[in-house]
Amino acid sequence: MVKENAISLDEIKEEDIPEVIPAKLINSRVIIFNPLYGSYLYVNNFYGSPLGINKPRLEYYSKPTELSLIEAQYLLESGRISIFDVESDKNLTSEEFFEFAKNKHNLFEDKYNIYKDLRDKGYVVRPALKFGADFAVYKKGPGLEHSPFIIQVLRSDSNISAIEMVRAGRLATSVRKRFIIANPQTKTYYILKWFKP
Repeated sequence: MVKENAISLDEIKEEDIPEVIPAKLINSRVIIFNPLYGSYLYVNNFYGSPLGINKPRLEYYSKPTELSLIEAQYLLESGRISIFDVESDKNLTSEEFFEFAKNKHNLFEDKYNIYKDLRDKGYVVRPALKFGADFAVYKKGPGLEHSPFIIQVLRSDSNISAIEMVRAGRLATSVRKRFIIANPQTKTYYILKWFKP
């Protein structure tokens, strides 16, 4: 049975999806208003979130999809979306959007470097604010598995106290995940493993 807000999977054809999906930048939000296109990005690669749906399932929704600034940059850079800025009344280049996002998002460039590295390696990367980290990383995707890793992006010149390390480790252990510190300059990852003596 298909839920009222869902579009049947049988109705969707690959040729219904444009090669470059249009999105709009409104204030600091990137929205794909065509529900079919936004649903396609979520169902096939877990990009964005349907508006008003907390735990989306792998189905097509009749609601717009919001992309994070990091997701939008990745998709724009790879040529999968276009972003029309309603304020300037023009399509933004990847470089223009990157500069905009750097001004809006704390440590955007560092977080984007790690996001891009992980996505390029085939991982599904989702926000992890509820876990107190930058990203939750999946091999398959949310709804298909629990994320095995949570990642905090820290520059090599950052300081982290022993208390913060313990707090992060305890949180990761309580939700059965591995806590990873990622260095965006070198794209190296440090896994912290906790054990009882």
